[in-house]
Parts: sequence; structure tokens; C-alpha cells
Amino acid sequence: MWVTISRTEGKKVRRIVSVRFKIAAVFSLFTAALLLFMNIYPIYVSRDMVFATKRSALQSQGSVISSSLSALEKLSAENVEQVMELLDMAPMTRLVVTDPDGRVLYDTGGADNGGPLWGVEEALGGYTRFSCAYSYTAGSFTSRCTVPVAGAAGVTGAVYLYEYDTEQGDIIAGLQQNLGNMSALFGGAGLVIIIVISTTLTRRIKRLSKAMDVVRGGDYSHRITVRGKDELAALAEEFNVLTGRLEATEEARRRFVSDASHELRTPLAAIRLLSDSITQSDSMDPDTMREFARDIGAEAYRLQRITEKLMTLTKLDSGVTDRQPEPVDMKAVAERTLHLLEPLAAEQDVRLRTDLAEGCVVSASADDLYQIIFNLAENAVKYNHPGGSVDLALRQADGQALLTVADTGIGIPEADMEHIFDRFYRVDKARSRASGGSGLGLAIVHDAVVANGGTIQAAPRPQGGTEFTVSFPLRAPAADRTDRS
Repeated sequence: MWVTISRTEGKKVRRIVSVRFKIAAVFSLFTAALLLFMNIYPIYVSRDMVFATKRSALQSQGSVISSSLSALEKLSAENVEQVMELLDMAPMTRLVVTDPDGRVLYDTGGADNGGPLWGVEEALGGYTRFSCAYSYTAGSFTSRCTVPVAGAAGVTGAVYLYEYDTEQGDIIAGLQQNLGNMSALFGGAGLVIIIVISTTLTRRIKRLSKAMDVVRGGDYSHRITVRGKDELAALAEEFNVLTGRLEATEEARRRFVSDASHELRTPLAAIRLLSDSITQSDSMDPDTMREFARDIGAEAYRLQRITEKLMTLTKLDSGVTDRQPEPVDMKAVAERTLHLLEPLAAEQDVRLRTDLAEGCVVSASADDLYQIIFNLAENAVKYNHPGGSVDLALRQADGQALLTVADTGIGIPEADMEHIFDRFYRVDKARSRASGGSGLGLAIVHDAVVANGGTIQAAPRPQGGTEFTVSFPLRAPAADRTDRS
């Protein structure tokens, strides 16, 4: 699998090599290096061992011959031959003994392709020399050794030994051939294993890549199954979780757009209908016209409220806000909010009761806290019974400021409880619209609470109605913050 991506902008071309090729290349290079080492290292070690053996053997023989000849006062062809017959040395390809002038006194006559006698001149100077070489083409060892013959008057001659050994060369050649055969076998098996592993691995990666292409095309319901317990299986699970979230987000987005369009269309249709009625009627009495104008104003105000709430949700979603967290006394905000709701409560015949503790200072946005308390209290008043009540309590517990808003109203069915913070969700749609509700108030409350580091819960009351509990971490006193810093 080769993928080539060309980019004409800036005249840059970027090539992407497949993972399969990279894996195969890395393993192949490693295997080749290992096999090369296995072929070279044993041969070199064996060759060096033979070199050491040859050196020891030839120098030992040369020393024996030199010691035997050193007893002679003067070397001659006759006495050298007599000594050599008595020594009965191991057979050598060629054995030469020279006098101090380098003249040959004794020569076994074996073939020596080395030309002039190697190292004799150094031996006549009193030095012992050794040389050994291995021919990979001929499969043979060629060894030479020269030893000086030292008498009472100094160096009286030199001993030259030459050996051409094919037997041990055959052993090295056989070892080399066996290593080559084993390398070919292991190399072939390794190549098959590399292909299988890389193919299996890249097949799973390709499945992930194809799944990503499907999801990128807009099919968020697509899921992938990768067997195993390795990183790729974990990546596949994360991919499925991500696509599940994308699917839920896309569904929420579509529902949000649909609901928002519907909510905006309703007041717009009413405004258009009322304005058409006014413009198309030539004999409308002033009272009816004023009533229509009031209805148009009410629908326009409703449209404004929906738009403002949508803008608030958009800001909360994006995190864009010009309000910074600050120390806020929740009791003061709650008192100000309830004061604004007193006319509505009186109109609905609902009593507002409070139990607000002192010292509930939190780090949050004052405007957000106002919206939270106002929306919860307003809903508690709007969806209450005549003669009912709304209890708003504020207290401290375990380092938290707890705000409770409880009502005696119509309540929320258990089946709807998990959806009440969803946008545009209404429990009683007919009554919600009659009360001017858009299904956005509790969504704004939830997002504002979360944005300020708090939590919110809702639960039905045994005696009827609903109780909302909002929790925020208490702000540490100034002295404690200074000590911590």
C-alpha cells in the first residue's frame, strides 16, 4: 500500500510510505544484519583459532630443529641431513635449512609458491617470524615460519618451514557452507514471518483508516471491531467511543437546529399573521388594533428572549465570556433575585420563603449566579399551583455552598427527569408554551453551573413538586489563601 500526496501550493510534494513497508524494511534489515553476523563471526573465530594452532605447531617444530642444529659447530649439508634423519619430524610441505650466508643446505623439495624463502633474512638476523593466511577461494591455509639457529659463535643458520593445509581449510569451508545454508533457511522463514506480521498488523491499521474515512464522510454510526488486547484494539475502542460521542453530538446538533427553528418560527408566524391582519383590514377598530399591536409586542419580546438565551448558550458552549470569576456572596445575589420575582409570585399567588445562611462566598461570575438563581426560582413560580410556595435555602456543608430551590408545583415525571437539562426539552409542552417557556432555561442553568465549577441535581419531592440543589466550592478566606501561598 503506497499513498502519495501531492501539494502544488509552495511546490512541495510529500510522500507517505506505508507502515507495512516500514515494518518489513526494519525487520528485514535487522534479520539481514543478524544473518551476516552469524556468517562472518564464526568463520573469523574459527580461522583465528587455526592461526593460533599453526603458529604454536610451526614455532615448536622450528625451535626443536633449531635446538638440535645449534649443537653443531658448523652447519653442512651432511651433518644437517644426519640430524634431520634422527629427529623424524612430522611431515611438512617444505623444510629448508640454510647456512649463515643463506645458502640452502637441506631442502625437502616441496612446492612453495612463495618465491624466495620468506623471512630467512630476518631469521639470520636472530628474529623468529611467522605468517599464516587463509584463502577463501581455494579453501586452504598457507603457513610459514623461520627460526634462527644459534650456536656458540652466534647465528649459524636458519630453519624455514612451509605448510599448505587443505584439510582444515575444508573444515572452514564446510562450516561456511553450512552457515550459508542455515542462513538461507532462517532468512526465508524470517521473510515469511515478517510478511505475515506486517500484513496482519497493517490490515488492522487499514481497517481503522477505512473506518476513519467512513466517519469523515458523515456516517457517525459506523463502528469497528479489532480483536486482541494490544494498543490497536485499545485504539479501536477509543475510536468507537469517539464516534459514539460524535453521533450523539450530531444528533443533538440536528435536534437543536430543528427545535431552534421551530421555536423561532412560532413567534415569527404570529407576528406575520397579526401584522397581515392589520394591514389587510380597512375597518379595524382602534381597540382591536391596539390588542393586535400588544400581541405583536409580546411575540417580539418572546422572540427576543429566545434569541438572548440562544446567545447565552452559544457563549457557554464556546467558553467565550467577558466575565471573570470573582468573590460572590450568594446570599446577596439570592435576595436581589427574589426581590425581582416578588411581582410575578404575587400575580401567580405563590409564596416565596427563604432560609439564607451567611458566609456563602464562592468564586464565580455574579451574572451567571444571578441567571442560575433567577431561572430556577422563576420556573418554580411559573409551574406552581395557586396558593403554593417556593422555598429557597442556602447553607454550608463539607466546604460547599448548597443552594436549594424547592416548589410545590406540578412536578416532573420520573421518565422526564434525565432530560430536563436538554435544550428545548419541555415536560408539558402545551403548558410550557402558555407560560412563555422555550425549554432553554434549565439548559442555561446547567451549563452555567458547570462553567463555574459547580454541580446541579434535581429530584421529585414526596409531597409534590421538584427540588433543585446547586453546589459550589466555598471560597477560602483571605487569611487562609495567604497562608497557603
